[in-house]
Amino acid sequence: MAEAKITIRPAQLNDLEDLVALENASFNTDKLSRRSFKHWIGTDHRALLVAMFDNNLVGYVLIIYHPGTRLARMYSLAVDLQHRGFGIAKQLIVAGEQAAHDDGRLYLRLEVSVDNHPAIKLYESLGYQKFGIYRDYYQDHKDALRYQKRIRHYSDTLHHRSVHWLKQTTHFTCGPAALMMAMHGLNRAYQPSQEEEINIWREATTIFMTSGHGGCHPVGLALAAKLRNFDAEVWINQSGTLFIDGVRNDDKKQIVELVDKDFKRKAEDQNIPVIYANITQNDLINAFKSGAIPLILISTYLMDRKKVPHWVVMSGFDDDCLYMHDSDPDEQRQSELDCQFIPIASEDFERMSCFGKNRLRTAVILRPKD
Repeated sequence: MAEAKITIRPAQLNDLEDLVALENASFNTDKLSRRSFKHWIGTDHRALLVAMFDNNLVGYVLIIYHPGTRLARMYSLAVDLQHRGFGIAKQLIVAGEQAAHDDGRLYLRLEVSVDNHPAIKLYESLGYQKFGIYRDYYQDHKDALRYQKRIRHYSDTLHHRSVHWLKQTTHFTCGPAALMMAMHGLNRAYQPSQEEEINIWREATTIFMTSGHGGCHPVGLALAAKLRNFDAEVWINQSGTLFIDGVRNDDKKQIVELVDKDFKRKAEDQNIPVIYANITQNDLINAFKSGAIPLILISTYLMDRKKVPHWVVMSGFDDDCLYMHDSDPDEQRQSELDCQFIPIASEDFERMSCFGKNRLRTAVILRPKD
């Protein structure tokens, strides 16, 4: 069978049963369900491509795009056993790379079992580079190697820092999770914990937010860092009470205003700089170059169409992107691996790092104690 006889096209709904049959024949664990295939056939933010030979479906590749970022992930790849050894997997991967490239993605990432030597050899031959390992990743408890490939090539001068990723344990503690990642990144002696996560939230919370529990105030996070023997400076592009526009109840607004004033008074007492200006990407990059780790408030709208304030940690930069650690995986589209070193193109970051009608832009720059 020659490679020229293979046709690769987008999956269609009438491919569903063939896809399920191929999946069940290819994998014993970590299998995509019929429901999952139906979802991916009908949704956006993905490329689901199938390989056809003599009108038979003999392979597929699923590439997932993560909204708001320039990251794509090769979620699954399978080739029919009788048709292996003819270059079908390679053709599917190349076609998937092209689809991700055409969608504006910069990186394609994947995971592969440490003992899947043929797949590892194929990925490396196609230019994928190993950049980590994930322990106990699969249902059979095998480890996964992490690979990535840059599929759009610009002048590439990546600067990154070894920042340990943490998953927040509640839906309202992104700020504490981000702060713990940064503090551990600056001082390995600092040990994050769930108790710390909750304590930091109690110290830094605005108490109320748009709904439910409050998030964390940038000055509150800086005060929590100072208490733990780190230096911090805060950038805020407005001098009024933060997040108050999202609170509709007048009594709650008074509480939010009281907390805001108290945080700012304590920051002044403890000589924590609060700079009332727009922090630029160059400011963030220069801080990162100097050894600091910035925490940045973003709006999640570009990622999930929800206008929610969310704290992330800067973990690197290059000529085209800022890279972030996000403590809150979207279980529908993301694994924990997808939330580390997320590439966000500069123009996307400019929009993402503003929140609310007043276009709040704020960051906390964390440094080790002098």
